[in-house]
Amino acid sequence: MTWIVRNLWLIPAFPALAAGLSALAKQRNRRMAASLAIGSMGLSFLLSLVAFVHVVRSGGHGETAKEVFNFPWFQYGGEWLKLGWMLDPLTAVMLVMVSFVGLLIFIYSTGYMSHDENFTRFFCFLSLFAAAMLGVVIANSLLLLFMCWELVGLTSYLLIGFWFHKPEAAAAAKKAFITTRIGDLAFLVGMVWLYSQTGSLLFYDQGSGCLEHSALAGLVAQTTCIGMAASTGIALLIFAGAVGKSGQVPLHVWLPDAMEGPTPVSALIHAATMVAAGVFLVARVYPLMAAHDGISLSSTSTTALQVVTWIGAITAVFAALIAVAQDDIKRILAYSTISQLGYMMIGLGVGGVAVGMFHLITHAFFKALLFLGAGSVIHGCHEEQDIRCMGGLKRFMPITFATYAVGMLALCGFPLFFSGFWSKDAILHAAQLWTISRVPFYLATFGALLTAFYMTRQMYYVFFGESRLARKRDSSHIADFGHHEHGITASVHESPAVMTMPLAILAMFAVLLGVIGTPAWPWFDSFLNGESATLHAAGFLEGGVLPVMILSSIVVFAGLGLGWWFYGSSPITSAESADALERLQPQVFRILRNKFYVDEIYDATFIRFNAWLSHVSDWFDRWVWNGAVWTVSHIVLGLSWLARSTDTYVVNPGFDEGCNAVTVGGRLLGRLQNGRTQNYLRLVGVAFAVLVAFLIWSGVR
Repeated sequence: MTWIVRNLWLIPAFPALAAGLSALAKQRNRRMAASLAIGSMGLSFLLSLVAFVHVVRSGGHGETAKEVFNFPWFQYGGEWLKLGWMLDPLTAVMLVMVSFVGLLIFIYSTGYMSHDENFTRFFCFLSLFAAAMLGVVIANSLLLLFMCWELVGLTSYLLIGFWFHKPEAAAAAKKAFITTRIGDLAFLVGMVWLYSQTGSLLFYDQGSGCLEHSALAGLVAQTTCIGMAASTGIALLIFAGAVGKSGQVPLHVWLPDAMEGPTPVSALIHAATMVAAGVFLVARVYPLMAAHDGISLSSTSTTALQVVTWIGAITAVFAALIAVAQDDIKRILAYSTISQLGYMMIGLGVGGVAVGMFHLITHAFFKALLFLGAGSVIHGCHEEQDIRCMGGLKRFMPITFATYAVGMLALCGFPLFFSGFWSKDAILHAAQLWTISRVPFYLATFGALLTAFYMTRQMYYVFFGESRLARKRDSSHIADFGHHEHGITASVHESPAVMTMPLAILAMFAVLLGVIGTPAWPWFDSFLNGESATLHAAGFLEGGVLPVMILSSIVVFAGLGLGWWFYGSSPITSAESADALERLQPQVFRILRNKFYVDEIYDATFIRFNAWLSHVSDWFDRWVWNGAVWTVSHIVLGLSWLARSTDTYVVNPGFDEGCNAVTVGGRLLGRLQNGRTQNYLRLVGVAFAVLVAFLIWSGVR
């Protein structure tokens, strides 16, 4: 076992140590906190590169390089509970992505949060967040993964509600924490069930791990009372945890509200950490998801994977439709993230680990780029987030505009030149070949059209046309300050280099990463499967790849064209102007802007039921349980009063009188026993006289 495998724990340990030291530092130690955070992520990134190179050198021989290090944690009875970490291609590529993207976000944050009074606390939470996600990635134990998973949930709560003085931020943090706990509860139940069936939560342990052949064979053979295999039931419960973390329908409602946190937090959550954790979890337990009779781990038709596919397909279109009608620059990207996470789930369900994970990796870079670009726009526009109040920013923020355009085209899947095109097309191609149904393919294609449309809409609103930079005079009126180079508009500025440099680096990777996943050189797929990739141009002509590429390109151009037709051909002149879609279909647009009223439906059903149940519980507590307690307590008080009265008025007087009698008797006897001889003689004489008198009296009778 090599040094890097034995010491893989150092990768999450460095940012965890930085978080601990920052927690002990005073608020004014800003430079120390930032240096610790950035330095620790830099060290984690370097170690991740070492691990990645080690895996690259170990693979390529027809089998996946997989090395584990397990150790006993604690003993209960005669059994030892073990934890461990693992290094395989999936771990290696995730470590590099999380640490590198996280490092760029940390550097960006020093500029974005420079004026925040809680700068030190922010970097403490940020470091702990990164450490928890890196712990999820390296875990070879479902228990260790779950512990780090919950740390991710805790730190997301702290970061989303970082500006706790804002009621919206506090509410969003609670919403995110509670919503994800719903999925996590199912995850916990699935984990307990898995342990009860296999006796281990280690993924791989020399043939006895819960993802290895013997355990999977037993899970498939075991059926539940409804005829479902135990493997399917456990897989669906674990997937419920992924649904919560990755914002899939119906537990997606927390993710848009998470925008209340600082923009670097949004970038970290939506690109490299929290939402990626759910997709990674499905990829990690993929052998369990794909387990069926015969334990063929390449199957994409198991019940669990069908559920993953359908949930992903519904989410991809559902969130994209909502994004079409949003006006907050970050919320548009948030719904875009939900939609793209749906694509990743489709990829995992219909194509396997490599298809879904390739889109996760490319998405991490261009979505981090888009969120950080949005943060640059907000920073330059003095905290304005409403795209209706922007416009013309490409003149004032040329670097932000150029990099944001790259991220936008990568997200849309612009043909050939951007990584999103290749990763999205791999999903579409796999969905087209799925033998169960073609509906996910059609939904994914429609989602691609919507993605190109709403991102074009956002670009025209934010960067093109004349400036409409405005401030809200009151809750119902927007005063337009645009069309001039003075006042608020003139103060719009490009972000500092510490913020634009990460944007440029991310933009570069948003373009270049597509090279590793083209049909001509499918390096990423080969790397995850432990094979050697070969360059062959004929890959474009195999398996219907080229028709899908052509269709995908047509769909993207159609979306871009529709976006130009609605928002580019007719300049947007006022922040108060109705949206082009709103003028065309006001009722449909209202439904989309209000997010299909899902939050309202939840408020009217689950939340209202929960409130009713709490009132019922309160009534039972006050009048039933509290009444029973009141009755018992008063019975006890009555018995205690009776006991006290008996003691005071019966027992105590009787005892006192008895004691007095004994005392008097003792005094009389004490007088007789005073040691004087004459008194004893008198007593004897008196007694003798009494005796004689008694005898005489007895004789007379």
